[in-house]
Amino acid sequence: MKAHANLKQMAQTAKKLTFQMAAACSKQKNDVLEAMMENLKKNQQSILEANFKDIALTKANGLNEALLERLSLENKLEGIIHDIEQVMLLPDPIGEIFDEKNLPNQLHLARYRTPIGVLGIIYESRPNVTIDISALTIKSGNCALLRGGSETLHTNQVLVDLIQKSLASANLPSGAIQLVASSDRSQVKELLQLHESIDLIIPRGSASLQEFCRKNSTIPVITGGIGICHLFVDETADLERSLQVIVNAKTQRPNVCNALDTLIVHVAVAPLFIPKIIEVLSNKQVAFRLDETAWHLMQNPSYKLAETNDWDTEWLSLVLGIKVVANLQEAIDHIHLHSTGHSDGILTENHQNAERFIKEIDSAAVYVNASTRFTDGGQFGFGAEVAISTQKLHARGPMGLKELTSYKWIIKGDYQIRT
Repeated sequence: MKAHANLKQMAQTAKKLTFQMAAACSKQKNDVLEAMMENLKKNQQSILEANFKDIALTKANGLNEALLERLSLENKLEGIIHDIEQVMLLPDPIGEIFDEKNLPNQLHLARYRTPIGVLGIIYESRPNVTIDISALTIKSGNCALLRGGSETLHTNQVLVDLIQKSLASANLPSGAIQLVASSDRSQVKELLQLHESIDLIIPRGSASLQEFCRKNSTIPVITGGIGICHLFVDETADLERSLQVIVNAKTQRPNVCNALDTLIVHVAVAPLFIPKIIEVLSNKQVAFRLDETAWHLMQNPSYKLAETNDWDTEWLSLVLGIKVVANLQEAIDHIHLHSTGHSDGILTENHQNAERFIKEIDSAAVYVNASTRFTDGGQFGFGAEVAISTQKLHARGPMGLKELTSYKWIIKGDYQIRT
């Protein structure tokens, strides 16, 4: 499908509707979310039929199993509905007044939380993102132009139609959420140039997509979601419990950005721990890329030695790099060199090591004795997420409701003048 959307008109429409969305009360917005849940329940068959059509086309194009898993909504709608409910139960951030103070000149100063405005969301593969983003956009009083991948076009059209009907049922403008229903890739670049109407671009997908958005956008871009994630097992770690964490981080869902890519092991525990972790993970079909020390420990030439670029690879599959280090400093140095700033952690019983790791690892999520798989809006209590930002401005980590807001200063006086 190569239909060419009138992006400029769509963006201008969304911009005009921002004032109506910003003024919407909490009940109206929650009514939309409730209607979305009901519409998803009532229209499961038509949603899945559209999804099956997308899957069939994707298979015919020879795309891989990992992409097909992301694309499928089979057995996922109940979880998606639950996520909407969690967003509905969260406090409405819009209109929150914070950092209040009285100035010496008797002016009352405060910050007032506001929506960002119009969001341009560019994403790939996962149609559940359409629902997550829309729920958060509506609850935070924003508008959004959604440009999903061509492989999800039929599914997204059905979903956005249901979302627009839900908005209208609560007397909010259906145009607050619009789908760029085109597979024409040139329109991505066009979307990135609409700075007069779109306030923020959030790409969610591959490194190449995010790099394209950074290079071509005249609108501020929040990038992230590319995770080369590490766990360091130090010499004091509880090895049995660490094993459970590593198995979870690597295998619970290997094709996502917060899955473990590189395991770093202290040399003092490596001879005992590395054969054990390889034995357990091999039974779960994990393949390995070992540094020389780990490779020699295994005394088995069938294991693959890691190549230089393996440490800079987000595997998104059942592959794990293993590196042995002499101390905490070497672990930190390796993470500084190869991490994408997404999720990195330490497994330790040493409080000083944990505190030093927290201070020196500058990732969006830093873990002590826990799986990297928790870097997720739902797991953090946000209900859902628009994306996971690895930037330092304007938001870091999972982006929930508050991350889709800005603020303005409110100054109240008694007819003061500046002298």
